[in-house]
Amino acid sequence: MVMRRMWQSGLVLGLIVLAFVCSPGTTQAAKPELKGNFQILSEEKSTHKPGKVQLVEFADFYCPHCHRFDGEGLMILEKEFGNKIEAVMVGYPVIPGKLPTAFDMYEQAKSMGKGNEMKRALFRTIHKDKVGIIDKAIREVLIREVGLNPAAFEEGLASAKPAKAFEDGRKWGDRIKIQQTPTVLLDGNIKVEQIDPENLKVIIQSILDGDSARK
Repeated sequence: MVMRRMWQSGLVLGLIVLAFVCSPGTTQAAKPELKGNFQILSEEKSTHKPGKVQLVEFADFYCPHCHRFDGEGLMILEKEFGNKIEAVMVGYPVIPGKLPTAFDMYEQAKSMGKGNEMKRALFRTIHKDKVGIIDKAIREVLIREVGLNPAAFEEGLASAKPAKAFEDGRKWGDRIKIQQTPTVLLDGNIKVEQIDPENLKVIIQSILDGDSARK
């Protein structure tokens, strides 16, 4: 009889402890669910840093949708979140028959601290100025426009580094099965194909809200 009472007392105590640890309120506060339309890539690691969201834009310089997203959609997100998002482009060609010059130029400019400036100059040249082939003369104009030294830029471009960076980015896109451009990858493992600004705003805000809930 005494042993039975002791067992019952232990069981009640265990249930109380379990109820406290697994309380729905504490679980939700510790790990809020993400909102929006996205896919979690289970085989990719998260690169999230508290208070900041990394946005990787897989894009083709010759894709009109990528040009529009970079010029409009990304601007909306940067205005909404400011320095809470860190955006970078990875070249992923889907338009056939185009030389890789624009992608190599972007990678070289990125290595010299002018990636975003070169990216926008290239998008404008290809889509607004309607320049299909970027020859050496046009290249020099763009290099000077973004504030880089043409000789140093050409030297870097002639090395294997920009081409390798471009190829590494393309392999990354293949690994995560990019089907269309632009496609966005948030924090290393959140793949977003519905890249309208409203969907992206919902996802990014839910990531940042999760950081706030953990404090």
